[in-house]
Amino acid sequence: MKSNLDLMDECDVFPYPGTEAHASLIPTLYTLLSPTGTPIGYMTEVVFNALVKVPIHIKGELEVNRSARTITAFTQPTEKERSSAVAATCDYWRGNKTFEVLAGWRDELYPVYDETVEGGKVYDIERSASCLFGVVTYGIHMTAYVRAKDEKHGIKIWVPRRAKTKSTYGGMLDNTVAGGIESGEDPWECLVRESGEEASLPEELVRAKAEPKGTITYVYIREPRAGGESGLVQPECQYVYDLELPQEVIPKPNDSEVECFYLWSVEEVQAAMGRGEFKPNCALLVLDFFVRRGILNEGNEGSYGEIKRRLHRELEFPGPHRGA
Repeated sequence: MKSNLDLMDECDVFPYPGTEAHASLIPTLYTLLSPTGTPIGYMTEVVFNALVKVPIHIKGELEVNRSARTITAFTQPTEKERSSAVAATCDYWRGNKTFEVLAGWRDELYPVYDETVEGGKVYDIERSASCLFGVVTYGIHMTAYVRAKDEKHGIKIWVPRRAKTKSTYGGMLDNTVAGGIESGEDPWECLVRESGEEASLPEELVRAKAEPKGTITYVYIREPRAGGESGLVQPECQYVYDLELPQEVIPKPNDSEVECFYLWSVEEVQAAMGRGEFKPNCALLVLDFFVRRGILNEGNEGSYGEIKRRLHRELEFPGPHRGA
């Protein structure tokens, strides 16, 4: 059975500064810089080499410092031009089948931020390609629950199972509602949209009853279950929400991404977590929910302090998470 700290380690994988693991990993990566020289992502050697090989008329000029292992790319004058160059580069890779991860092309754009760039946004990037550049991405996750007076903790939690056909973490357990925040989209509006798309929850109910509960942050390193190449660095910030549902409101799949929903006690959720059934970042969202509700505390979890701290890891790259 996996411990809560095991679950933390499976998602917040990137080594922390000051550790031997960090000192060993950093020299194998290239730091991606914005046009103003701000670090905005980590790129593996394989991705770096692939970017160098993209024709200049597609990607534009690169500035590479091999001793410092930095690369400045997409320095066109405007955000629109930079986004076009990023899109053309990713499309070139996709057409040449350079990276397996691009087989999961989503036609969704994620924003890449740097407050030192005019307008605060460096460029937009295709969702499936964001992990190739190691930039921070953003999403929403919501836990829906119902009151259950006969349960030890007084609640039951709605838990969806991802469709087995999904290319990423197929068949694993998820949070009630979860999804990526697209470029130009507000986290709240993303929550409302995803609640309808994934769980058939009425918009008016979500707008009236969903409660924002801050954010969690972590740095994942992709592995086979994520689909595509392993070893890609993936810093993420998730905006967290809770929703108490009336007994008569039952989440139902409304797209091909969810197979079914279970209404489980806290103990049933904990058992599934111990069996490793939850998608790695979704397990962290459940841990956060348990911490906030006092289900997980210093009295019953020896690693409580470390877990609580790592749920809010400081991300070294810029973005709205710094003010969340």
